[in-house]
Amino acid sequence: MSKPIPAINRYKADLRELNFLLFEQFRLGEILGRGPYEAWGEDEVRTSLAECYRFVREVVGPLNATGDVNGCRLEGGRVFTPPGFKDAWKQLYAGGWKLIGVSPEFGGAGSPHCVQVLVEEFITGSNTAFSMYGGLAHGAGEVIEIFGTPEQRETYVRRMYDGTWGGTMNLTEPQAGSDVGASTTTAKRNADGSYSIRGTKIFISGGDHDLADNIIHLVLARVEGSPAGTKGLTLFIVPKIRVNADGSLGKPNDVSVGAIEHKMGINGSSTCVLNYGENDGCIGWPVGGDEKINQGMPQMFRMMNGARIGVGVQAIGVASTAYLNALEYAKERKQGASITHWKDATAPRVAIIEHADVRRMLLDMKARVEGIRALAIKLAHHTDQVHVLENEDPEKAAYHQGQVDLLVPLVKAYGSDQGFRVCETAIQTYGGVGYTRDFPVEQYCRDSKIFSIYEGTNHIQAMDLVGRKLGQAGGANLQAYLGDIAKFVAKNKDHEVFGDEVKRVDAAQQALAASAMKLLTWFQSGQMELVPLNANRFLEMISELTVSQLLLEGAIIADEKVKSVSKEHPDYAFYEGKKHAALYFARTVLPGVELKAKLMLDEDRSALDIPDEAFATV
Repeated sequence: MSKPIPAINRYKADLRELNFLLFEQFRLGEILGRGPYEAWGEDEVRTSLAECYRFVREVVGPLNATGDVNGCRLEGGRVFTPPGFKDAWKQLYAGGWKLIGVSPEFGGAGSPHCVQVLVEEFITGSNTAFSMYGGLAHGAGEVIEIFGTPEQRETYVRRMYDGTWGGTMNLTEPQAGSDVGASTTTAKRNADGSYSIRGTKIFISGGDHDLADNIIHLVLARVEGSPAGTKGLTLFIVPKIRVNADGSLGKPNDVSVGAIEHKMGINGSSTCVLNYGENDGCIGWPVGGDEKINQGMPQMFRMMNGARIGVGVQAIGVASTAYLNALEYAKERKQGASITHWKDATAPRVAIIEHADVRRMLLDMKARVEGIRALAIKLAHHTDQVHVLENEDPEKAAYHQGQVDLLVPLVKAYGSDQGFRVCETAIQTYGGVGYTRDFPVEQYCRDSKIFSIYEGTNHIQAMDLVGRKLGQAGGANLQAYLGDIAKFVAKNKDHEVFGDEVKRVDAAQQALAASAMKLLTWFQSGQMELVPLNANRFLEMISELTVSQLLLEGAIIADEKVKSVSKEHPDYAFYEGKKHAALYFARTVLPGVELKAKLMLDEDRSALDIPDEAFATV
């Protein structure tokens, strides 16, 4: 009989690192107090982060391991979440944590997006499965806020933002995974203006649960007579329980749970098969009304973009706590003698943090976690600038929005790939015990694998980058990005500490620009098959260039700040850590950008030319 998993918190975060990013590197203080962030100052930000960190450690974090073990259960057609989730849900919303970035119009605190991202990191890092329910409700509510009719906004948005109702997104079907255009879910218009919905959706996160009074499903379906493919899809509001004109709940809406998926991780999140209209009694309404028929994909992309950023934030949260737990273990676990006494069998055992390879793994995790978090905050910073400047300087706002668009696939794909890698490295740091449930990193690793798959697999992100984002605005967004890197290089290439590493950034930037031209050549010359073959590689290149530049930017700030700090002050060690993480990444990861560029130029076709039969003889 296995021993029970205790309800204890194992989540860890470094508030000093978060405040450094906000106030020292990205200078959030420059926009605090300006529209639409008039109500926010530095004290409010710091206090909010500290209080949210306390909340997740006391309420959400202790449910992570127990939720993993207990999972969700389907009884009598209803899904029940793990013990403790319902009470945590109430406290989550009572504390206002899911409303912190919501507009005051809908009862929110209207925080900068940078702050919202870090609050989400706390929630998702402490309990990824639990965070799924609120994250999806928020995303679905945001779609209705932006695209819905006034009546739809009034009926649904506030209730979805404040946790009264949940929400989901429904794209995937048994025969239509990434190929969304192959959807067969149908919608037939009724005399009263509603639509009868019929079809099956799979892999629906939070598809049913007992946390909220109702669940508002956003469902892609094809209206009779609409074109084939994605151009003929419409997004429908389909409540689990019908909603009366006054906002009260009516009768069930013929939405049934076919099954709960049994997964590798995030077991506390109910991933459901949903059947719509099995008894011809499911009705829905187009988001935005009848004039938005066949506009489902642009609307859904709004939610998907937010979800993709959210996946990157999930990866950061889980990877960060995996690293910090591994660091704590490495400081405490004594194993083996120092390499300086390797021949002395009587030498005292030392903490494993003193062993060179463990130090390498710890620094590798530190650099990746801090670099990817900086990447996410960079995206959030651009978003905040859009909101501040959209009325006073539309041209600058457009520049910032262009950078947001360019960075979304990086945050999602590179963040999720590297988040899983960090969790894997954390297990390796622990050694054998890391593979057991006695420590949290094995769950972190299982939970984090889904990040590279859902909300569009990472190859889809790479194809979005090279097929759409590089050419947006006639290539101006990419040129602006490269221009920003060039300005950083020009300013810092002669830095007394980091000058050589900044020159590596310059070399990587030139390699990236040449690779972008190579992609364009393949498009124009009809060598289209080489584009998907190299898309993932290109996404890694631009991500590693961006992360290295951001780490070095932070290190240069730290190098200046450390000069006025005594060695006894905690900030001295903190700033030294920033410097060494940047040096490590620039010296050991960044040079790979030039190598990958060379590989692209080589145009290796091995994966294309191998016959299907040659993969194996079985």
